[in-house]
Amino acid sequence: RESEKLIADLREDGYEPVVYTFGRRASSYFRFRGVDIEREWEGESDSPSPETAREMATVLLECFLDKDPDTGVGALHLVYTRFKTVMSQVPEVRQMLPLTVVDAPESDEERATERGFADDPSLAQPEYEFIPSAEAVLDTLLPLYVEARIHNVLLQSAASELASRQRAMHTATDNANELITKYTRLANSARQAEITQEITEIVGGADALNAS
Repeated sequence: RESEKLIADLREDGYEPVVYTFGRRASSYFRFRGVDIEREWEGESDSPSPETAREMATVLLECFLDKDPDTGVGALHLVYTRFKTVMSQVPEVRQMLPLTVVDAPESDEERATERGFADDPSLAQPEYEFIPSAEAVLDTLLPLYVEARIHNVLLQSAASELASRQRAMHTATDNANELITKYTRLANSARQAEITQEITEIVGGADALNAS
């Protein structure tokens, strides 16, 4: 649903989404709905490897950096299941590229005030020097960031799937135990009724013999 909503929102904004999938279920889901898949990866849903994440990162980053409007893409969005706890997993949509600037948390501003930079909290932030340049450093780090982000998403999805299976098996086990208890009780009741009936017939037969 989240992926369909994202596709609809992008089309409403005038963009044509290009879909990449990981896992057989995702591929089947989109194929069934007639959505074209640019490329798909299958076979490692339970245990995604760093090599696969690296391959996916390379393909997606090349598409993002491609300036040709017919072959490139303007943004990369991730749709996955975020693992919170064994009992809680939630669908998540995140824009991976282009990178977005996040406002500093209020706690950082409070620390800036404590350090005497109340008039200009930005002065409390450390200054960084990039060698040879910020662009060169970013060009080196960006592929690593994309690869790590994709691998993290794949691992969270795998953990969520495993947790879902465990819950399903636990529920099935509980239901089976309830059925065993129920039918054991019914079998015991039927057996007791049968024994009672046999005793009644024996006593009735003995009384009939004594009466004759």
